[in-house]
Amino acid sequence: MSDVAPTGPLDGYRVIELGSLIAGPFAGKLLGDLGADVIKIESPDRPDPLRTWGQAEQDGHRFFWTVHARNKRCITLDLRVPAGRELFLDLVEHADVVVENFRPGTLEKWGLGFDVLSARNPKLVLARVSGYGQTGPKAASAGYASVAEAVSGFRHLNGYPGQAPPRIALSLGDSLGGMFAVQGVLAALLARERTGRGQVVDVALTESCLAVQESTIPDYDRGGVIRQPSGTRLDGIAPSNIYRRSDGSWVVIAANQDTLFTRLCAVMGQPELAGDPRFADHVARGKNQDELDELIGNWVVTQDPSTLVDRLTDAGIVAGPINTVEDVIKDPQLIERGMLVPHHDLRIDADVLGLGVVPTFSDTPGSVRNAGAPTPGADNDSVWGGLLGLSEQDRNALHEKGVI
Repeated sequence: MSDVAPTGPLDGYRVIELGSLIAGPFAGKLLGDLGADVIKIESPDRPDPLRTWGQAEQDGHRFFWTVHARNKRCITLDLRVPAGRELFLDLVEHADVVVENFRPGTLEKWGLGFDVLSARNPKLVLARVSGYGQTGPKAASAGYASVAEAVSGFRHLNGYPGQAPPRIALSLGDSLGGMFAVQGVLAALLARERTGRGQVVDVALTESCLAVQESTIPDYDRGGVIRQPSGTRLDGIAPSNIYRRSDGSWVVIAANQDTLFTRLCAVMGQPELAGDPRFADHVARGKNQDELDELIGNWVVTQDPSTLVDRLTDAGIVAGPINTVEDVIKDPQLIERGMLVPHHDLRIDADVLGLGVVPTFSDTPGSVRNAGAPTPGADNDSVWGGLLGLSEQDRNALHEKGVI
């Protein structure tokens, strides 16, 4: 589909991506961004639902797929039939990594468990992303990000006290699962350099959401503290909140360290607050958080909203506006660092702006080489023909049988 050569620290590695929706394919996207040759498999009769996801629409096409399937070669294969499974095993021989996010036991049901895959390619790393992991009493249960965020306690921490815990506007649990999967894949590839063998990377969405919850577990274990949602701030950490400017927009000010708070007091023209016993250190500010937020809020609303953030930043205080996506795409910092890049979407034959590659590298940078394949099987010829050497006649026969 694209004649742009892969670049990045994973150039030369090949990844096979199975499954659909978000967590597994997000891991595949990240690996592709870093230069891996990612081959995404879709069923011939069931394209990935992400092709129809997204809120904007043009000519019947939506754009979740544009960025989520970028840097991938897309092929079709039916793993439910013996001929399809045999072709998959042939492909595994040419791969470094397989990423899948089926319900646990699905690969085994098809006769494609890690024992079988490893027999064909002992160096293969198998990354398995699921709701609850491959073991445990809930392993066989289906799991989505929304449930993982809830079960892990993550969702309870969001919102305002006394209100229903809101959903995060993104499938954060899936993204966390995908990122932990990539972390595991990279570690497994390093381990392979020592051992010569691949292994299974087992990632649960619930555990991925649990892993980022800071001190919630030890706080409960040692102090019986059940952290509660705290709205726009973190309880006990002050000042670190949002404040309304005179034009109705919001600004984040985070000056909870002693040095930063002293600087903020100076900018506010109230240096004496830094020595006030109510606000003199981290613990005191946390105990008097409401009063401090009121003082800062009363000051912010009197300031010129167009210069406030620059004044705070110039003083070494952490501050920033709460941007919409309309603001984000104009951000000179993001533009300068290449975080907003065009993806040429062949479905509409036009460039679509999307996210850049994270992280950046000094010597082997990743890249956006193509947008998601316009149709399922767009790269069948390059993979089944070019990589496995199947003739056009053989490919046509497999297509007619519904295998590819």
